[in-house]
Amino acid sequence: MPKMKTRRRAVKTYKITATGKIKRRKAYRSHILTSKSSKRKRQLRKPTLVDKTEVRKVKQFLLA
Repeated sequence: MPKMKTRRRAVKTYKITATGKIKRRKAYRSHILTSKSSKRKRQLRKPTLVDKTEVRKVKQFLLA
Protein backbone atom coordinates (compact mmCIF):
# COMPACT_ATOMS: atom_id res chain seq x y z
CA MET A 1 0.00 0.00 0.00
CA PRO A 2 1.45 3.43 -0.91
CA LYS A 3 2.23 6.08 1.68
CA MET A 4 -0.47 8.62 2.53
CA LYS A 5 0.20 12.07 1.11
CA THR A 6 0.01 15.15 3.33
CA ARG A 7 -2.38 17.87 2.21
CA ARG A 8 0.05 20.63 1.25
CA ARG A 9 -2.43 23.47 1.88
CA ALA A 10 -2.83 22.28 5.48
CA VAL A 11 0.94 22.38 6.06
CA LYS A 12 0.99 26.03 4.95
CA THR A 13 -2.12 26.96 6.97
CA TYR A 14 -1.58 25.28 10.35
CA LYS A 15 1.37 25.02 12.74
CA ILE A 16 1.76 22.56 15.61
CA THR A 17 2.86 24.13 18.90
CA ALA A 18 5.40 22.58 21.27
CA THR A 19 2.58 21.22 23.44
CA GLY A 20 0.88 19.59 20.43
CA LYS A 21 -1.94 22.08 19.94
CA ILE A 22 -2.72 23.38 16.45
CA LYS A 23 -2.42 27.09 15.71
CA ARG A 24 -4.35 28.85 12.93
CA ARG A 25 -4.95 32.34 11.54
CA LYS A 26 -8.27 34.08 12.13
CA ALA A 27 -10.75 34.62 9.31
CA TYR A 28 -12.31 37.90 8.04
CA ARG A 29 -9.03 39.82 7.79
CA SER A 30 -8.48 39.83 4.02
CA HIS A 31 -10.76 42.51 2.52
CA ILE A 32 -13.58 45.03 3.21
CA LEU A 33 -11.65 46.26 6.23
CA THR A 34 -13.12 49.79 6.14
CA SER A 35 -16.38 48.63 7.71
CA LYS A 36 -14.60 46.85 10.58
CA SER A 37 -13.53 48.67 13.74
CA SER A 38 -9.87 49.11 14.67
CA LYS A 39 -10.39 46.93 17.73
CA ARG A 40 -11.85 44.12 15.66
CA LYS A 41 -9.04 44.30 13.07
CA ARG A 42 -6.42 44.33 15.82
CA GLN A 43 -7.93 41.23 17.46
CA LEU A 44 -8.06 39.43 14.10
CA ARG A 45 -4.28 39.83 13.73
CA LYS A 46 -3.53 37.43 16.56
CA PRO A 47 -3.36 33.71 15.82
CA THR A 48 -5.64 31.35 17.71
CA LEU A 49 -5.95 27.63 18.35
CA VAL A 50 -8.05 25.18 16.37
CA ASP A 51 -11.21 24.17 18.23
CA LYS A 52 -11.11 20.76 19.94
CA THR A 53 -13.92 19.48 17.69
CA GLU A 54 -11.77 20.09 14.57
CA VAL A 55 -8.36 18.95 15.90
CA ARG A 56 -8.75 15.33 14.78
CA LYS A 57 -9.63 16.37 11.23
CA VAL A 58 -6.73 18.85 10.94
CA LYS A 59 -4.22 16.37 12.38
CA GLN A 60 -5.37 13.88 9.76
CA PHE A 61 -4.60 16.45 7.05
CA LEU A 62 -1.17 17.19 8.48
CA LEU A 63 0.04 13.76 9.50
CA ALA A 64 -1.52 11.66 6.76
